[in-house]
Amino acid sequence: MSSSLQIGPFTLPWALLLMVLAVLAGNTLGRRVGRAQGIDPEPQAFRVLLLALLVARLAFVWPYRGLYLDEPWRLIDIRDGGWNAQAGLIAGWIATAVWAHRRPLLRRPLLASVGLASLVWLIGSGLLLWQRPMDQRLPALTLNDLQGRPVALAGLNGQPTVVNLWATWCPPCRREMPVLADAQARHPGVRFVFVNQGEPPATVQAYLASQDLHLDQVLIDPRSTLGAGLGQRALPTTVFLDARGRVVTQRIGELSPATLADKLAELGPALPLSSSTPRP
Repeated sequence: MSSSLQIGPFTLPWALLLMVLAVLAGNTLGRRVGRAQGIDPEPQAFRVLLLALLVARLAFVWPYRGLYLDEPWRLIDIRDGGWNAQAGLIAGWIATAVWAHRRPLLRRPLLASVGLASLVWLIGSGLLLWQRPMDQRLPALTLNDLQGRPVALAGLNGQPTVVNLWATWCPPCRREMPVLADAQARHPGVRFVFVNQGEPPATVQAYLASQDLHLDQVLIDPRSTLGAGLGQRALPTTVFLDARGRVVTQRIGELSPATLADKLAELGPALPLSSSTPRP
């Protein structure tokens, strides 16, 4: 099962759709329970949601706070997908308990709203994990590098590997490329592979030269076969593999220094977190 829903040119991560479904289900039940008492719990439930999202973001940011020093605006740039869902859930329930205690009339509808939203999110998250293949690997493809030499993707094992699907016309790909290039220099024990989707070698070489980007391994995928094999048409998509070539996690969308460090940490304890990331 793909980690996102493809609708024409649009890509929607299942995790985001699950959160929206959970909020809608919780609000619907809360309004129905509150209607009998003449109470609308939606404003308070919305405050719980905002608090939970704020805590989830801060809980993710704090361990990587050094990575935000050069560009503090990234703290509020939630496009990088950096959240600590467990911290947000705990904070939401603490706030719910406090407000339910202070306003007894609001207790039943608020508990119903937050309770159903939490249940939908937990069950949905469990189903997404259950649907995830236990031994997913890259498709058995052979692509050429910029010198025209064949590289078999099945041979990308023996060390943790990061495979980035990108294109020169893709703005978030362009923004994250210096972050990935810097990580390549910082983590010599990790193999970084940049698989261009659908462009000729001359276009890729011209772009890398214009941006003064020095990447160790760039492959050309003229028909975007790898993206199709992974069930992902969205760019950028980054796949993180362990030393045995198994997919550990993926990221659909732009990587910030913090989210990249978080994903790299999932590859093993031998990959320390960087305290800062200099500008390219």
